[in-house]
Amino acid sequence: MKNISKIFEYGYLIIAVVFLVETVLNWNTDRSRSYLLLVFAILAIFMYFFKKRFRARMENRTKD
Repeated sequence: MKNISKIFEYGYLIIAVVFLVETVLNWNTDRSRSYLLLVFAILAIFMYFFKKRFRARMENRTKD
C-alpha cells in the first residue's frame, strides 16, 4: 500500500510537468486554455504535497 501511494504522489508531479509544458506551448495561441492548464498544474502540485503529508501521517500513526 505504501508503494502505491508513492507512485501516485510522483504521478501528480508528472501530471504537473505535463500541464506546465502544455501551458508554455499554448501560451501564444490560446491564452484562456493556458490559464486553465496552469491552474491544473498548481492543483497537481498541491495534491502531491497533500498526499505526501497524508501518507507520512498515516505511517507515523501505524508505527505507534
